[in-house]
Amino acid sequence: MTFGQTMHNGARYLIFFQYIGKKYRGAVKAPSNQLGLKGVQDHLEDAIGKLKPLNTVSLSVSSRTDTGVNALSNSAHFDLQRRKDKPPFTAEILVEALNFNLSAQQIRITRAVRVPDDFHARFRAQSRTYVYRIALEVSHHSKLPLTESDLCWNLCDTKLDVGAMREAAALLVGTHDFSSFRAVSSDIHFISPVKTLNAAAVEPGSSFVSAHFHREIPFWEVTFTARSFLYKQVRRMTGALVAVGRGQLSVPRLQEILEARDSLSFPQGIVAPACGLFLTRVDYKDTVCNVFSYITSSYPQTCSFHNRHQRSNSPPMENRINPVSSSHVDPLFL
Repeated sequence: MTFGQTMHNGARYLIFFQYIGKKYRGAVKAPSNQLGLKGVQDHLEDAIGKLKPLNTVSLSVSSRTDTGVNALSNSAHFDLQRRKDKPPFTAEILVEALNFNLSAQQIRITRAVRVPDDFHARFRAQSRTYVYRIALEVSHHSKLPLTESDLCWNLCDTKLDVGAMREAAALLVGTHDFSSFRAVSSDIHFISPVKTLNAAAVEPGSSFVSAHFHREIPFWEVTFTARSFLYKQVRRMTGALVAVGRGQLSVPRLQEILEARDSLSFPQGIVAPACGLFLTRVDYKDTVCNVFSYITSSYPQTCSFHNRHQRSNSPPMENRINPVSSSHVDPLFL
């Protein structure tokens, strides 16, 4: 029997959430034997725990981003059992209640939906999209607007060879053994290095406050889409493309690194830092979740990062949840 069948007032929920990565030890729970920063999952489970569920809540996070990596739309599922006299939370109340409990954190729930008891946020995901933001002509981080602090890779270069970067990115698209582009981890011997990169693009970007800052800062965005990625694969691919754009690495040399299928063949010192990386969407094909996979193909490539990526997992206007002031949320979930 499933969770929902055994407990009529229990439910499985899929949530989408955002966070600024610099305050957290990655997306998943931090090891219990390590002090310091907690993972985003730790804070989410604490917030759910304040709803006083009868069951022990454990999230299954779809995308395990590293320490310092940001997300505009990660996802996770969990089961929640309420007291016998309490019906399951509606999606709207759950979102407001969790955000009320997360008010001290740089974490926000953007959407929630009840899903079948056999739904799995990680294994049902059809694709994940990451965007890496790069700022040029920045000789010192103090020359960036505050809104960009720790949210991009600032380079002193005045320009990159974007044509060469796009040529190099095209080499990575398709099904390959990406062993050269993964970092050593505890599960390196258990996860296949063969991945299919569906798309890789290098496009102009913009500052979050480009219309209001006193000078224009050139931004570029490197975007990757695949069903799944290896540990630090996106940061390594980005670093390699930037090295090509700087003339530090040739396109043929990048192909040699890919074909070497050996993490030791990857050049030292070119991995892109975590701060500029954003998980922007996790897509599902399930009917119950397709509202969160709304394709924004009508958005032009020249629009801002906010419009192109923060809204990328938003449903059509008529299906969006209207925000409610937190001042009257608390009594809803006592």
